[in-house]
Amino acid sequence: MKESKSKKASPELTGLLEAALRGITCDRRMMFGSPIFTINRKMFTGVHQDNIFLRLPEAGCKEIMRAYPGARPFEPRKGLIMKEYITIPEDLYEDKATLAEWLRKAHSFASSLPPKKKRK
Repeated sequence: MKESKSKKASPELTGLLEAALRGITCDRRMMFGSPIFTINRKMFTGVHQDNIFLRLPEAGCKEIMRAYPGARPFEPRKGLIMKEYITIPEDLYEDKATLAEWLRKAHSFASSLPPKKKRK
């Protein structure tokens, strides 16, 4: 049986995202070896390999894809596209004010969703 190995989350992007999230109330968790950030147990951003992704409503996904041609639907595995999630382009990483604005939008969207119930 062939073992599949996934590339680990970029430590540099993890640090960049953590710095951008200062002042935003959230929890840090690990999922599949990658850092994710949640509010009310709902994921709203994280790092996957060499990418930062956000959770946005459909209109927000369309808006960011229009504004940033490098943005694309979040596909953590080939063929698995996660609805409501978008991978942001590298040029947005350096624009700290705009990145913070999109993080607030993702946080606000996840906050508006019903809290995820704990498993028994």
